[in-house]
Amino acid sequence: VKCWLRYVEAKQKGPRQGLNLVYERALKELPGSYKLWYNYLKQRRKQVKHKCVSDPAYEEVNNCHERALVFMHKMPRIWLDYCQFLVEQGRVTRTRRTFDRALRALPITQHHRVWPLYLQFVRRHPLPETAVRVYRRYLKLSPENAEEYIEYLRSIDRLDEAAVRLAVVVNDERFVSKEGKSNYQLWHELCDLISQHPDKVKSLDAGAIIRGGLTRFTDQLGKLWCSLADYYIRSGHFEKARDVYEEAVQTVMTVRDFTQVFDSYAQFEESVIAAKMETVSELGKEEEDDVELELRLARFEQLIARRPLLLNSVLLRQNPHNVHEWHKRVQLYQGRPGEIINTYTEAVRTVDPFKATGRPHGLWVAFARFYEDNGQLEDVSGARFPPHKVPPESVAPPDCPLWGGEILTKATALPAKRAEYFDSSEPVQNRVYKSLKVWSMLADLEESLGTFKVGSTRCRPHTPRGAPHHPWVSPGPLGSLTLLHAPWMAPSSPLGVPMPTEPLWPSWVLPVPLGCPPTPLAIYLLYAKLEEDFGLARHAMAVYERATRAVLPAEQYDMFNIYIKRAAEIYGVTHTRPIYEKAIEVLADEHAREMCLRFADMECKLGEIDRARAIYGYCSQICDPRITATFWQTWKDFEIRHGNEDTIREMLRIKRSVQATYNTQVNFMASQMLKVYSNATGTVSDLAPGQSSLDDMKLLEQRAEQLAAEAQRDAPPRPKDHRCGDTQVAPKGAGTPAMC
Repeated sequence: VKCWLRYVEAKQKGPRQGLNLVYERALKELPGSYKLWYNYLKQRRKQVKHKCVSDPAYEEVNNCHERALVFMHKMPRIWLDYCQFLVEQGRVTRTRRTFDRALRALPITQHHRVWPLYLQFVRRHPLPETAVRVYRRYLKLSPENAEEYIEYLRSIDRLDEAAVRLAVVVNDERFVSKEGKSNYQLWHELCDLISQHPDKVKSLDAGAIIRGGLTRFTDQLGKLWCSLADYYIRSGHFEKARDVYEEAVQTVMTVRDFTQVFDSYAQFEESVIAAKMETVSELGKEEEDDVELELRLARFEQLIARRPLLLNSVLLRQNPHNVHEWHKRVQLYQGRPGEIINTYTEAVRTVDPFKATGRPHGLWVAFARFYEDNGQLEDVSGARFPPHKVPPESVAPPDCPLWGGEILTKATALPAKRAEYFDSSEPVQNRVYKSLKVWSMLADLEESLGTFKVGSTRCRPHTPRGAPHHPWVSPGPLGSLTLLHAPWMAPSSPLGVPMPTEPLWPSWVLPVPLGCPPTPLAIYLLYAKLEEDFGLARHAMAVYERATRAVLPAEQYDMFNIYIKRAAEIYGVTHTRPIYEKAIEVLADEHAREMCLRFADMECKLGEIDRARAIYGYCSQICDPRITATFWQTWKDFEIRHGNEDTIREMLRIKRSVQATYNTQVNFMASQMLKVYSNATGTVSDLAPGQSSLDDMKLLEQRAEQLAAEAQRDAPPRPKDHRCGDTQVAPKGAGTPAMC
């Protein structure tokens, strides 16, 4: 082969006949050489490139390709070049048959190289039937390219088959769009196709398909309803289209879908009216036409007037427990008493107090007020309006002024079957007689009406008016609940809460008489919450600050934590610095160390490294390295992250200094203990050398440990006449020397 190729290369500049003769001689000797055939055919195609397709030379080149395929029928490149050559000649039938021969001759693994050229060929000529048959064969090999076929069918106006193919694609869960379309987008294309061309798509049931989409894609109902109505409009079934629109506005669940459907509905009615007016103007005016036109105009006006009510229905279907929307629906029915009564009745039956948005009792009050305004007071009764039978959310006082004392009396009456207050298995109505809130409200109501009897079973000692007279009595749950729920008991005050509430707080949170327990932490928290909700933030901070001084010592640490958290939320973390400083000063060493660590961590997060280092240095004076290893490790980690060699060396120096200080205190207290014991008993100085009493020494060691702990807490100054490590020599003959 190499020799023949060199021979061909030498003949390149010679005449064409000589070059072709050399190729023919070479192929006669080596008919199975792909390289010789490929170069020969390429040379022959190049020789006829600028000639007319009707020239006999084209046929000679075609015959060369046919002879080559006798030996090269498994070579896809030869087939592709031959098919492309025939496509350029415009020989449609011969080209199609050659493509079919290529597909039969080549293995299926090579077909993907032939089909793109084949499909390009069939789309090039106006032969839709041939192209459709070729595409059907192609989709058996590559069903994932169905979108290309559908697009071609739409381009040749074969919409029925396009819709059928698109329906198959939509129902195939394994289909993945090469164009990146979702299943909903394909479904929407199908709906548009069958709704916009009802006269051409006959093989599919448009109504069933679109309604299937309504149950499948519940988040896009608006477009699907509009497509279904559009299908009936284009089919000429206007009454069916109107029924579809009515069904849509009565069933959609979102405002977006409602807006799409309603706008399309209104546009449809406008187009019908415009078409009728054009018909009347062209054909002349008749009495029947006037009646029909007036009917359509009235129908359109009624649709526009119904829009607020339909929108309200959508919102109530979305959330049937929205009390505000029920009130709004009643306002839309103004002037129609029957509809108002039906609306109120449906509302009180539908709204669940546990799920309600708003105040459910407002429906009962408004319902009763409606009868009252219409002069039907006899209908406003517990038999017709039984709100006490509605399961409330919790055991709370009835908040309805229409029944007053009767409802409260009925609520506090002893039931036939008693139940525990916190027994959730019993209905709330059976447990309401034990509610402190109900009893408190009943007593206040009777007192305000002048029917309150002192000493009766309804009398309670911790009323809001009785608490100021006994400030030393710690307020129990009843008083606390009175303070919490007093806002619904009286008119508002400058603070934003009822006036009777405000005088109660100072009597319970100010310093109490001598001998009385400190004010509980819960009362201060309630007071601070009152100021936060209805007063000023600085007043609330003042309450928190006062609480840190007034609560029990065991509650001070928790109170400081609450104070710091609220100050950070209201003013920012930088305003917590003075609170941290005060906490470190007031709290015990154990809690003070914790506050120091948190204070230093906060400063570190704010980027104040020097401040954090100073805090660690201050806290080190109350941290014995023998028992607070965590603190020193934290400080060491801090210096490793943010310090340098000098700062770490300074930290170690401080640690040694503090350790020496604590050792001095412990040794000093032990020496003092030994002296006191020797003065009291005289046993230490009388012991002979080498003698010891184990029991006495054990007692001394225990006492020394107690004194060391007290010294660590109180940190007394070291006496001037003692030195750590000095040796005090005992009197002569007294035995071994005693260490200070």
